[in-house]
Amino acid sequence: MRYSKKEKVVLMLSCVVALMCAFPQRVNAMHIMEGYLPIAFCVAWGVICLPFVIAGVLSIKRVLKEQRRVLILLAMSGAFIFVISSLKIPSVTGSCSHMTGTGLAAILFGVPTTSVLGIIVLIFQAILLAHGGLTSLGANTFSMAIAGPFITWILYKLGKKAGFNSKVNVFIAAMLGDLFTYCVTSVQLAMAYPSESGGILASAIKFLGVFAPTQLPLAVIEGLITVLIIMGMESFAKPELREIGFMEGR
Repeated sequence: MRYSKKEKVVLMLSCVVALMCAFPQRVNAMHIMEGYLPIAFCVAWGVICLPFVIAGVLSIKRVLKEQRRVLILLAMSGAFIFVISSLKIPSVTGSCSHMTGTGLAAILFGVPTTSVLGIIVLIFQAILLAHGGLTSLGANTFSMAIAGPFITWILYKLGKKAGFNSKVNVFIAAMLGDLFTYCVTSVQLAMAYPSESGGILASAIKFLGVFAPTQLPLAVIEGLITVLIIMGMESFAKPELREIGFMEGR
């Protein structure tokens, strides 16, 4: 049986993901781990996330009512977040470096929907994989499922208006969204544990310096994988992509 060029790309991507998942992962590596943040910060980040999550639930409810066929795209986006964000590299104490996977959902559905998919993934990871935590759920949701996706979404929209090549646009948006997630995580950690000399700013710079060596290459990889996933969707899910307006003008 012969496969087309795009079908070969999708098959190769699935093999890469399967191989990555086959390697054992340290379960004590976290997003921001359970109990690491003071309770006041846990509550504050949770409250900040609440409006986005509620808006996302309403958005998903409306989409599934009016565009039932896009359920498969939602499921694929959620699965992508779960798989790719579970592949972690231990980094600064109390956290880790990993790809986020939220860029795909942000590009296809926007930030509110991505926040819902992200919080669902984070809950499952905290309970099943000891990756992250329930007390730090709000902070992790904000950095990975709101702040990063917002940058991805806004950059993708701006690139589209500027007439960028679609694949280049997706790559840049997903890559920088991933990097911004870790900028926010660094600030979150710095706010909770400011430096004795230099305060929050000095602490944030220190955290960013620790994250950068592992996160920069991971962000590039995430951008490339997101492009490949989009290419696969364009081959096998064109009607669904047109239904949500992604294929507009093409």
